[in-house]
Amino acid sequence: MLREDFLPDYGRTTAWSAATLGVSRQTINEVLREKRAISPVMALRLAQLFSNTPEFRLNAQRAYYLWQVKRDNQTEIEKIKPLRAA
Repeated sequence: MLREDFLPDYGRTTAWSAATLGVSRQTINEVLREKRAISPVMALRLAQLFSNTPEFRLNAQRAYYLWQVKRDNQTEIEKIKPLRAA
């Protein structure tokens, strides 16, 4: 979302983003390449920069993480039988 929507919409580069957010270019590159999760402090920095909420970023991170885990563990998860109310 950050890589494909926010930065291009504002015409900003990775180097500019890193400097503005007060993080290294390596850090922002890892976030953009999905090698590093959005931490709470990064969510606060991004919220300040883009005038939205940190919850927006953390919820997106959580949804992405759950999607990955579900995809990677689908077979094992489907083996679990749901409990029925008595």
